[in-house]
Amino acid sequence: MARVVVLGAGMVGAACARELALAGFAVTVVDRSGPAAGTTAHGEGNVLVSDKGPGPELELAKLSRELWPAILDGDPNAAAAEWDPKGGIVVATTPEGAAALTEFAEGQRKAGVTADEMDAGALAAAEPHLTRDVAMAVRYPEDAQVQPAGAATALLAAAVRAGAELRTGCEVLGAVRRGGRITGVRTSAGTIEGDAVVNAAGPWSGEVAKRLGVRLDVRPRRGEVLVTAPMPPTVFHKVYDADYVGAVGSAAEDLQASAVVEATRGGTILLGSSRRRVGFDDRLRPEVLSVIAAKALRLFPTLAGVPVIRAYGGFRPFVPDHLPVIGPDPELDGLWHATGHEGAGIGLSAGTAAVLRDLMLGREPAIDAAPFRADRPAVQSEGENL
Repeated sequence: MARVVVLGAGMVGAACARELALAGFAVTVVDRSGPAAGTTAHGEGNVLVSDKGPGPELELAKLSRELWPAILDGDPNAAAAEWDPKGGIVVATTPEGAAALTEFAEGQRKAGVTADEMDAGALAAAEPHLTRDVAMAVRYPEDAQVQPAGAATALLAAAVRAGAELRTGCEVLGAVRRGGRITGVRTSAGTIEGDAVVNAAGPWSGEVAKRLGVRLDVRPRRGEVLVTAPMPPTVFHKVYDADYVGAVGSAAEDLQASAVVEATRGGTILLGSSRRRVGFDDRLRPEVLSVIAAKALRLFPTLAGVPVIRAYGGFRPFVPDHLPVIGPDPELDGLWHATGHEGAGIGLSAGTAAVLRDLMLGREPAIDAAPFRADRPAVQSEGENL
């Protein structure tokens, strides 16, 4: 039985561990902290197709959206994932935004995404508390949400039931090599041997790769979220303004913000989102939180005066060309990567794990994996963390 060491116990690492364990690998999951303690615990839980234009990432998103219900169906820990296929609504509040959204949605439809334009009556019925100052709205019934930490824990539990072992408090220090091949990792808790190693360390993947002796240009990009006090039902879909797509696709280092509003099963409302390139600076910035709140109030004026009970931020694994990295390392035999999803890792994790499993088994994945390869220029460039 081939032994695989998965570095990272967040959502992507958990999904990969589950798929590989079910495929018959002897899996050991290693994390310097604990399950879902990093990026996964600091996200919103989005499983989206609405924010991705035609191309490889959308194909990965469609595959993931197809896989998620099947993964959770019958799982004894599925309730913790809080799967909610509530759908999403994207709104434009200006004529220019409406024109851009129209073009974007048309391209998605051609790629197989359901994107339904909504008139004022349908929008008011779907979201009665949303501003009426909307130039255009598109509904995406395939969008869904999970509780990130609960979903990752469920996937890890499934991996453990399939024979995987979880080791926490293990920081990766370096690679064990033999004959030009990685045969394990040196950690703060000792050496862990394996026939293959999967780097699923999220925004820390670039540093982990460096410690293993290879190049991988994955950088941290920070995002913040506000959480309101529990409320009566107020927001019924994931609702965001059309600027969100531009913020996701931007490579700018300065603040990129847009309104993203959605409720949780517990009744709180999550307000996002922001993206900033600040390294691993984890300080919350009041001016950033103020921008997020102001943009959210433009969409839902009725939230004015609602208490915000907490704010949190986290780092997302950013790649300059905005595509995940899935596949073998070009320099070190036996090393594989599953990272670089930025803020989409929760939703893309299921498809990522399936693609990685097939590649490691020498099978043809359900989608073309070539765009995600680790030897592409954007990933092998002289990154700022290398």
